[in-house]
Amino acid sequence: MQRIAGWWDGFELWVAGLPFIPQFLVVLVGMVPISFAIAFLLDRSLRAIFRFLRRAEPIDNEPIPVLPAQAPVRPTVGSGAR
Repeated sequence: MQRIAGWWDGFELWVAGLPFIPQFLVVLVGMVPISFAIAFLLDRSLRAIFRFLRRAEPIDNEPIPVLPAQAPVRPTVGSGAR
């Protein structure tokens, strides 16, 4: 564990010593794939949890029940516009 911590400290110091643009690019190259991986894992795990709780999204073929919407009746003003 000491070797990993020592390597990480060295890497961190190297990144902190870079000028802004290269530092930004190094962090971007590392964080974008990690962020996508975290989002993917969260999506899959939440989908499994919702499926277990029977709150899954409806299947594409299954019609979604739609209740008829009734627009509220608004009185007309003097010009007849609503």
